[in-house]
Amino acid sequence: MITAKNIALGTRLLPMSFEVSAGEIVHLLGPNGSGKSTLLELLSGLVEGQGRVCIDGEDIQNIDSQSLARQRAYLSQQQKPAFAIGVYQYLSLSLSALKGADLAAVENAVATVCDTLAIADKLNRNTDQLSGGEWQRVRLAGVCLQIWPDINPDGRLLILDEPATALDIAQQSAMYKMVRMLADRGIAVVMSNHDLNRTLSDADKVILLKNGHCVSQGKPKDIMDVVTLEKVYGAQLRKVEIEGHTLILTQ
Repeated sequence: MITAKNIALGTRLLPMSFEVSAGEIVHLLGPNGSGKSTLLELLSGLVEGQGRVCIDGEDIQNIDSQSLARQRAYLSQQQKPAFAIGVYQYLSLSLSALKGADLAAVENAVATVCDTLAIADKLNRNTDQLSGGEWQRVRLAGVCLQIWPDINPDGRLLILDEPATALDIAQQSAMYKMVRMLADRGIAVVMSNHDLNRTLSDADKVILLKNGHCVSQGKPKDIMDVVTLEKVYGAQLRKVEIEGHTLILTQ
């Protein structure tokens, strides 16, 4: 169980509280500047603000950095590679906190993650030879391996800040599949998202943000009504039913 109690950071994020259960996928929705990245930074423990974030009842500010790295993985918004490094070597760095992990289990985990994200053929490249979408999927593979249950029984939380950035439709589908695979293994996932329809189909819970405060939170079908979303985004929207699926479209 992940709990956030009255977390806040100046005017960037006003006090709010929520819980994330094991295996639950939570999407943060809201326009740019609404506080999504700030919330994720506070949740990661890399930025200290007001309130408390706890993993299984323990305040993350009381957890040493190596132990915290075993319990949660955080993908920040896309960054260019700071230096050239082999992709396989980069992924190995994500496993640095997992001392004593079984080698065969690690190889199986790497194969599963890389196959799912369609980057198995990129392992012999350098990071400076990758396209934006390839680099984003390599980064995603790294954080997934960091808390992969077969090699890290301490993994609890995956934090993703706009993970769909630079991904095409097929790559986004692979990313959402990867997220669901981890959730099905008991990993809690909190991620920012801009695709309302993906949130409708993939999220277990939604937190709507605007101007640094929480507008609403709950199940997608309960809170993602057109009136609320129009107030949050300042855009005209409509909800339609197509072949049994609910979609939200712009006017």
